[in-house]
Amino acid sequence: MKRRMIYLLLAICVLGTIVGCGKKKQEEPKPQVQEAEPKPEPEPEPEPEPEPEQEDTHDGMAKSYLTGEWIDEGLAKKRPLAIMIGNTSDALPQYGISSADVIYEVPVEGSYTRLMAIFQDYSGLEKIGSVRSCRHYFIYFAREFDSIYAHYGQAVYAEPILAREDVHNLSGMDSSIESIMFYRDPDRKSPHNAFTSGDGVNAGIEKMGYRTELSENYSGHYKFADDDAQVQLSGEDALVVSPGYFVNKPWFVYNSKDKLYYRYEFKDKQIDGANEAQLAVKNILIQYCSWSYKDENGYMDIDTLSGGDGYYFTNGKMEKVTWTKDNEDSPARYFDESGNEITINQGKTWVCIARNDYKERFGVYATEEELSEARATEQ
Repeated sequence: MKRRMIYLLLAICVLGTIVGCGKKKQEEPKPQVQEAEPKPEPEPEPEPEPEPEQEDTHDGMAKSYLTGEWIDEGLAKKRPLAIMIGNTSDALPQYGISSADVIYEVPVEGSYTRLMAIFQDYSGLEKIGSVRSCRHYFIYFAREFDSIYAHYGQAVYAEPILAREDVHNLSGMDSSIESIMFYRDPDRKSPHNAFTSGDGVNAGIEKMGYRTELSENYSGHYKFADDDAQVQLSGEDALVVSPGYFVNKPWFVYNSKDKLYYRYEFKDKQIDGANEAQLAVKNILIQYCSWSYKDENGYMDIDTLSGGDGYYFTNGKMEKVTWTKDNEDSPARYFDESGNEITINQGKTWVCIARNDYKERFGVYATEEELSEARATEQ
């Protein structure tokens, strides 16, 4: 009996446990299903802002009438200096000439050439020269730039032109400015020992009371290429250029690295004695002129007005040009074979004024060796 009771109690306990567990299971909360959140739509990318315009970096600057490059605005308005420089072997080396922006090389008597260096900025130059005498046709070249013209003496044919009120010249033969503007180098023999300086030129200009700013009517000499717009000629290669002068027999050699023409004469580099720099320019112009003798002493008359033909060289190439002038004092203008005024590259320019009968002596070559071979056959 007792055993049955025990079994009955055990069964009741087991049944109670099962029922209790079942109730617990029913009370457990059902798991909540989380709804997926909607993905946000991507925001449209903002449109790129327009790049700001490049600021004008040329405040207080202006284009030089001599080189087409940006220079100080006040300096650009200043009248340039055109000064006569000796160019015989006894006059070498010249001083200060590497600072010139334009150089004219022109025949004089005896088949020599003389240089006229044109400076926009000559301040700080301690030695310029040697300074030589004037020939009348140089005055007209100087006036093309509205420049003040400096020289040490003159040929008789220049005197009436120099005496004009509108020709502003500084002469070493003028006792009123000789001592304040010029000095003699004791290491040089006369007439190759006369020199001036930037301070000396300014003293001479002040003493003479000359106008120091360009005329309001002056509009420039050359038509220059825009910034970063190099002129690339399509003509013949011109790596070595020989203008054809007799005595100094100069030539120019193109350097493709810096795109400049380097100058040689008297069988050597032409250098500036002040800094040992070889003369180099961006542009070369050969301008042929008719001419005649003025007298039995060999003084010449170079026709600076009637026009003619020539060549323009830059970046290792050349093209034929013609030139004209409106009057003696106006700038020469150069035109291509289609009749359009040429544009030249920004930088320094060397102008070779050549007699018409020098045309057969002119030459362009691929190398200096070719030039030497050609000269070896000259009589």
